[in-house]
Amino acid sequence: MTKNTPKIPKIEMKNVVKSFGDKHVLTGVDLTVNPQESMVIIGGSGTGKSVTLKCVLGIIKPDTGSIKVDGVEVTTMEPSDHDKLMSTFGMLFQGGALFDSLPVWENVAFGLIHGQKMSKDEARAVAIEKIRAVGMGERVADLYPAELSGGMQKRISLARAIATSPDIIFFDEPTTGLDPIMADVINDLIVKCVKDLGATALTITHDMASVRKIADKVAMIHDGKIIWTGTVKEMDNTDNPYVDQFIHGRAEGPITKHSDLAA
Repeated sequence: MTKNTPKIPKIEMKNVVKSFGDKHVLTGVDLTVNPQESMVIIGGSGTGKSVTLKCVLGIIKPDTGSIKVDGVEVTTMEPSDHDKLMSTFGMLFQGGALFDSLPVWENVAFGLIHGQKMSKDEARAVAIEKIRAVGMGERVADLYPAELSGGMQKRISLARAIATSPDIIFFDEPTTGLDPIMADVINDLIVKCVKDLGATALTITHDMASVRKIADKVAMIHDGKIIWTGTVKEMDNTDNPYVDQFIHGRAEGPITKHSDLAA
C-alpha cells in the first residue's frame, strides 16, 4: 500500500520580508495557496496586501524569505525563466489598465499576440470567445476602452486575464469603483471563469461581499504578517478580534486608524 503523495502548493510564501527604507511593510509573511484554490487576502489600507501580491508576481523583490510557485523558488530565478513563469499568470489590475489606443479585442488578445506570438486572426477569435465568456457580445470587439462603461471595462479586463488560459490568476481589488450590482456581476464572473479554467486564484480586496462570493480560503494581513487563515464560514465565526473588527467594519477594536495609516 503506497502513501498518498502530498500536493505541492501552487503558491508558498515563507517568512517574506520587505522594507522600503525605514518603512517595514512585510515583516514575515507566511501563506500557502493550494492548486485550484481561490485565496483572498484581506486587510486595511497600507497593511501590505499589494506588496504581497507584487512579490509573488516578481514586480517587487523581497528582502528575505522564500516564494515558491509549483515548488520552484522564484526569488532567485533568472530573468528569462521568470518571464516564462509570468506567461502562465493572468492578472486583473485594480484600475483595469486597458490600453486606450487599442480596440477591445486587441486588449484581450495582448498576451496571446505579444506573449504567445499567436497570429492576429487566431488571437482575435480567442479574444471574441473570451469576451463572450464574460457576458458581452462580439459587437464590442472593435470598440475602444473609452467607449465602454466602468463595468464593461472591468469585464474586458477579466477577459484579458483569462485569455491565455492561465494556471494562476491574480485579482487586485477587482470590484473597486463599481456599484454593488455590477460588483456582484463581476464576482460571479470571477467564480465562473476560475472554475471553468481550473485555475488557482489569489485576490486582494477589502470588499467583504467579494470575499464571501469568491473565496475558498481567506487570509488576513495586519502589520505585515498573515495573522489568520481560514474558510469564509470560519471567518464569520472567528473569535480573532482583528478579523472580527475588520469584517464588520467596526471603529472600535484592536485595529486603530492610526496604526493603519502608519503601516
